[in-house]
Amino acid sequence: MKTKVYNHKGKESSTVDLPENIFGLNWNADLVHQVFESMRSNARTNTAHTKDRSEVRGGGRKPWRQKGTGQARHGSKRSPLWAGGGITFGPRNERNYDKKINKKMRTKALFVALSQKLRDGQILFVDGFDKVSGKTKDMKETLAGFENVAGFETINTKKHNNIFMTSPDVSDELKNGVKNFAHVTLYDVKNLNVIDVMNFRYLVISNPEKTVEFLQTKLTNK
Repeated sequence: MKTKVYNHKGKESSTVDLPENIFGLNWNADLVHQVFESMRSNARTNTAHTKDRSEVRGGGRKPWRQKGTGQARHGSKRSPLWAGGGITFGPRNERNYDKKINKKMRTKALFVALSQKLRDGQILFVDGFDKVSGKTKDMKETLAGFENVAGFETINTKKHNNIFMTSPDVSDELKNGVKNFAHVTLYDVKNLNVIDVMNFRYLVISNPEKTVEFLQTKLTNK
C-alpha cells in the first residue's frame, strides 16, 4: 500500500510503502475503547482524599448524656451525621485505578487507530526535519506549506489538539521550532499511542520510512 510523501512546501516528493498489518486494519471500536480508557485510567493521579470518622479531630467526649435531654443519642462529634464529622464513602487516595493492558492489545489498538486515521485522510507523511533551523518563523512557513496538500487545507487551524507531530529523531531545533504553536504537539515516535492518535485531528509523520521500521518492531517484540 503506497502513499505520497510531501516536502516542507507541501509538494509531493516521493512515496512510501505502508504495510497492511499496520495501516490496513479494519476498525475495532471495542478494542480501541478498552485500551484508550485503560491507558487514561493508568495515567490518573489519585489526589482526592477525604477523612473518615477515625481521622477527623475531636469527638473524644460524648456530646451530651444518653437520656433525659430530649435529643437524639450521639456518642461522638466525629460521626458522619455531624457537620465537621467524618465522610462516608468519600474519595480516598489509596484507591488504585491501574488496569492491566496486554502488549498485543495495546499494539493492535494503535495500529487500528492509525489505519482508521489513514482512511479518513488525516495522516500527512512528510520528509524528515533534518534541516530545521529551530526558528518559529521557519516552522510557521512549513505549517503553511502543509495547507497546500489536498485534504489538509485546515491543518494549520489554531485549535487545541489540531496537529500531533511525530518523528524518529526529535532534535532540539525541531522542539524549539514548534514550542510556540499551541495547536501543535511534538513527540518521539517511540511515545506514539492510541490516545494521541484519537485525540488529535491531524497526524504528521516525519521520516515515514524510519517510522514504519520502528512500528514493525512492535510486531516482533511481543
